[in-house]
Amino acid sequence: MVALPEEGGGEGDGDGDGEEPLHVASRLHAFNRFELKYLVPVEQAGEIRDELAERMDRDLNGPVGGYGVWSLYYDTPQLRFYWEKIDGLKFRRKLRIRHYGNLDEVTDESPVYVEIKQRINRVTQKRRITLPYEVARQLCDGRQTIDHSAGESAFVQEVLELVVRLNLRPTVITGYQREALVGRAADTGLRVTFDRRVRGRDRDFHFGTPNAENRFTIPPHMSVMEVKVNERTPHWITDLAARRNLSLVRVSKYVQSVEAFGRAPRSLFHINEADCPPPTPTTPLSEQRSAHDAPVKAGAE
Repeated sequence: MVALPEEGGGEGDGDGDGEEPLHVASRLHAFNRFELKYLVPVEQAGEIRDELAERMDRDLNGPVGGYGVWSLYYDTPQLRFYWEKIDGLKFRRKLRIRHYGNLDEVTDESPVYVEIKQRINRVTQKRRITLPYEVARQLCDGRQTIDHSAGESAFVQEVLELVVRLNLRPTVITGYQREALVGRAADTGLRVTFDRRVRGRDRDFHFGTPNAENRFTIPPHMSVMEVKVNERTPHWITDLAARRNLSLVRVSKYVQSVEAFGRAPRSLFHINEADCPPPTPTTPLSEQRSAHDAPVKAGAE
């Protein structure tokens, strides 16, 4: 089982009303950050990761080789959150349940995050609460209140208000294998992640669904590199990006999945395999085709 990674630079204790006993740790985490995204061939991503490792440390919360990240996204029947992203609204939100690890290990007691991710201008904010999977589904799918501390009250009420007022429902699941590096010393607020084998599905929304099948939503020979900082991006990171001719992309795994499964027309931001030709084959074409076309079972590494 993978420890829940700390993806932000700080924590919050909820609404700060001071009513929560000091000996009770709040399950609510909140942090702000800036994000830069690049689409990188998997082989080049390995080279970049090795170069970054000279100045950064591997995230010790994740095993060698990375860990699975699975997210169930909620949206309205009219895909309001999707269209807000496409239209580039300066303030927008998404609700999701996130699990770290393999899906074949998920039980009702497995810890997951219920998370609201929002964008305010260029700043990404995340607020989330750690819950057992059964309780998370009670909140988001059952639209029922749950036991919570005083410090978590405002967040729980916001989730309930969103799912009830907007009639939110499960829309897609995304999954990928993530490797993460964290900054040292003066770069302690820096985090760089490499997400490969990005895939998902538009049905079977229970994480523990047996034999659920996923489809690649980003070409499997490509990975998404994300640079996450609390304030400024270190100059040596921007120098690396320029030296390796990396171009910023506006990619959203949620948007990519919605469009890949035909829930909405493919936008200008959709990543097509034709735009990312695979490297020169080193294995017979028939083997490549069978590997590419074969469905990927949920939880498979």
